[in-house]
Amino acid sequence: MIDEINISCPYCGEVFETTADCSAGDQEYIEDCQVCCRPIVITLHVSDMTLINTEVRRDDE
Repeated sequence: MIDEINISCPYCGEVFETTADCSAGDQEYIEDCQVCCRPIVITLHVSDMTLINTEVRRDDE
């Protein structure tokens, strides 16, 4: 199941939309900000194919 999620870039603060595959369980991956192009670490917490929590942080933290 693919969900669309809005995240806020921890560098520039802009909000942009991305997708999350909730059928794959908990995940952590790096995606570049669509505005400033800096790398963002996105952590998804999934239970029963439902997105429970999304954490976003800089990759240098």
